[in-house]
Amino acid sequence: MGFLKFFQKKSVRGIDLNNLPSHIGIIMDGNGRWSKKRGLPRNVGHRAGAQVLKNITLYCDKIGIKVITAYAFSTENWKRPQAEIDALMKLLLEYLSNAERDLGGKNVVIRIIGDRTPLSDDMKEQIIATEKLTENNTGTILNIAINYGGRHEIVCAVRDIVNSKIPANEIDEDTINNHLYTANMPELDFIIRPSGEMRLSNFLLWQSAYAEFWFDNVLWPDFNEKYLNKAICEYQNRNRRYGGI
Repeated sequence: MGFLKFFQKKSVRGIDLNNLPSHIGIIMDGNGRWSKKRGLPRNVGHRAGAQVLKNITLYCDKIGIKVITAYAFSTENWKRPQAEIDALMKLLLEYLSNAERDLGGKNVVIRIIGDRTPLSDDMKEQIIATEKLTENNTGTILNIAINYGGRHEIVCAVRDIVNSKIPANEIDEDTINNHLYTANMPELDFIIRPSGEMRLSNFLLWQSAYAEFWFDNVLWPDFNEKYLNKAICEYQNRNRRYGGI
């Protein structure tokens, strides 16, 4: 199906293209369990999950999702075994390097959110390079959360506000929004978490105040367009009242 012909359609696979969530958060959970079920090393599951993120991002760009924020490595993940941390960081570095071509070349904008301070110099340099090479693209924005924690993000925002010497009586929700990693992006509409877990795990705590949630037992490496379509269909059938009647 050609690009123009695709967008002349009002729906695809049961999805109303005029009622898409603008910003989807994804907690990419279940890579380790996926590997364990198959008797494989955990890093194999992480690598399979990275490929799924690429596929889902390209599909979201195709149907018109404006922003994806994907939880790749949390501030708590440093507690994992060092061998797994090293494998994850190596994979993330490789993913960002390849993303310049695989995703940036498909018009996706790639941004990294989180505290970069403890990351390696190689990682920091690759982040800058990837963001620079994709910053003028006009497709889906893919935020990859690396060393990210929702509480830490809010603490950093408060510190920035204090350092900016904004008078206390002038601080409102917009002030805080403007000092978060997701400043100037659409409101978070929808959070997807596979793997059967039903919690936020310190992900986008401020932004998720009125987001819809979708949980499923599928493990992230098995997640595909079918599951995303299912999730979006459920989202579109909900009545978002934002605290109203």
